[in-house]
Amino acid sequence: MPEIQMPKLSDTMTEGTLVAWKKKKGDNVSAGEVLAEIETDKATMEWESPEDGTLAEIYVEEGGKVNVGDKIAFIGGEGEEAPKEGEKGKEEKPEVEEEKEEEKPDEVKAKEKEPKKEPEKKGEPKKEKKEKAVEAGVSPAPTQPTRLPPQPEEARVKASPVAHRIAAEFGVDLASVKGTGPEGRVTETDVRAAAKSKIGARQPSAPAIKAGESARIQLSGMRKIIAQRLVESLGPIPHFYLNIEIDAGPLMQAREELKSAGEGADAAKITVNDFVLTAAVQAAVKVPRVNASFDGDAIVQYADVDLGVAVAIEDGLLTPVIRAAQNKSLREISVLVKDLAHRARNKRMKPEEFQGGTFTVSNLGGMGIDSFSAVINPPQGFILAIGRITKVPVVDDCDQIVVGHRMSITMSCDHRLIDGALGAEYLKELRHLLENPALLLV
Repeated sequence: MPEIQMPKLSDTMTEGTLVAWKKKKGDNVSAGEVLAEIETDKATMEWESPEDGTLAEIYVEEGGKVNVGDKIAFIGGEGEEAPKEGEKGKEEKPEVEEEKEEEKPDEVKAKEKEPKKEPEKKGEPKKEKKEKAVEAGVSPAPTQPTRLPPQPEEARVKASPVAHRIAAEFGVDLASVKGTGPEGRVTETDVRAAAKSKIGARQPSAPAIKAGESARIQLSGMRKIIAQRLVESLGPIPHFYLNIEIDAGPLMQAREELKSAGEGADAAKITVNDFVLTAAVQAAVKVPRVNASFDGDAIVQYADVDLGVAVAIEDGLLTPVIRAAQNKSLREISVLVKDLAHRARNKRMKPEEFQGGTFTVSNLGGMGIDSFSAVINPPQGFILAIGRITKVPVVDDCDQIVVGHRMSITMSCDHRLIDGALGAEYLKELRHLLENPALLLV
């Protein structure tokens, strides 16, 4: 079986951090079973094993950061053994075979002389073992002189790079922490547990920051990519903003009618946001030119409406995508968005479920925000920012002041493909659908 490599779990991922192994060396694993937690540039995700077999070797300890495509583990079949030294074993094998061919004429003399040179040099027995391994047809454990100097330090305290950083941050003495990682290696989890229980630790200065205190907090992979993407968006993309205020009274009435008709069960509840998402999709079908992206010297027009839904999670933000949303009903969109949001918050999303999207809807109404302007997620052409529904005094058709429900919607547009008139046409259609919610049930 092939050695397992760091997977590419997002379209922008170039490296990943192995947060935790869910299986130990020697455990049996099945394809589809959760093998590890990996932090990408967008989220910390559970990663499933691609193979059936035994986890014969772990090359990357918890907290280790490696490039996409680097070897992280070896899952062997029955009776199959892993190379002793992971990544470099296969690369050095040709060199070992060349050495064998060069030394073969003097093989007999070398074998007679080598035992007499011990024990002054440690390199000689390693070379002898290497030659025997090659003769037996087994991948050898290569000699790595560059790793010899730090060996005494590693023997003293084995800890992942992240564990070292967290230990310094929390003032934890690594020598006093019992490691739970492979071969007793101290992991980030061990250090945080030690800090929490005050075993060899002082009170942390970050991230638990008290009022009046300052601290420098290391960016997570997700926060780094958020910062990068926002700069890429607001810099090159010429944003402009259109805002409307809709009459949300009919929407609230429709919602109440569904509740009274028995649609109020928690698992099946249709929310105001579900109406908004469905209306946003149908409006894009009616005004298809907004469902596009700018691509150098062309505009890419999309056949399907792949709806991105902004979901706030602990480490930042994810945008799960409902594919071909124009073919789904209000009920189907409601079920899908709840499932995607739940799995996003619990780090159980698949990469293809949050990649792509032709436009995004971000709703902060539930957090009490009246209105806001969102930043476009490249290469999408626009994003909708939804505010909360408020009660305000309005003048009705009879010129009487009555209590009305109003909701603010802001459309951030990429001016390279959406002009003001086109954006206004889309918002007009969106308003019509939301103020006549019965149309969304058809």
